[in-house]
Amino acid sequence: MCTHVREDIRTVFHRDPAARSRLEVLLCYPGLHALWAHRVAHFFWSHRLRLVGRLISHTTRFFTGIEIHPGAEIGRRFFIDHGMAVVIGETTEIGDDCLLYQGVVLGGTTLEKKKRHPTLGNNVVVGSAAILLGPITLGDGSRVGANSVVVKSVPPGVTVVGVPAHPVGAEGEPVAALEHGKLPDPVYEAIRLLFMEKDILAERVRRLEKTAGVECPATEVTEEIKRIEVIFEERDNPWIKT
Repeated sequence: MCTHVREDIRTVFHRDPAARSRLEVLLCYPGLHALWAHRVAHFFWSHRLRLVGRLISHTTRFFTGIEIHPGAEIGRRFFIDHGMAVVIGETTEIGDDCLLYQGVVLGGTTLEKKKRHPTLGNNVVVGSAAILLGPITLGDGSRVGANSVVVKSVPPGVTVVGVPAHPVGAEGEPVAALEHGKLPDPVYEAIRLLFMEKDILAERVRRLEKTAGVECPATEVTEEIKRIEVIFEERDNPWIKT
């Protein structure tokens, strides 16, 4: 037990550069408190003292803002950063070295009493306010971007973002730390390709008009599109990756 406690404290220092001292970690990290309480609750749950386990879980939720069902199975060196509004369902399975940020939901999609919550492999990172639904599997080393909604399994080493979540990295590629500001944006990429295709088609039309001796004046729609393109391509626009 003491070995696990020391390991949990080391994990906080490894995952959070804001940690200054062991005393601070012991007193001020609700994610750590929720994990320790869950281990106690899970012990009672596993020994069929289900009500005791639920009471511990419910009390922990009141003090930490983190709800972990006592039936969930959690591996070693697990860390919930900040933690408020994190929900982990009953049949969730979490591997070793996983990291969840605040607002993450590992939820179910059925009322049947069977496996209905996600399974996370080892070294999985789930960004703030991401929602994972159903008995899906996130492979080892996978990443989920902030505010994503994941409803399908994710291969190992792949980063997914969006609603619903889409892969933005090739399977097997090494994935760096989850820096949300540097994550690829599939919506931005799709719009960029549409603009490129529009420019190609517009140039073809202009050539045909010139050959036919026809000149069509620019419309309000054309001018509006140009204005939007300028905004979209502005490098200091907060929605554009640098």
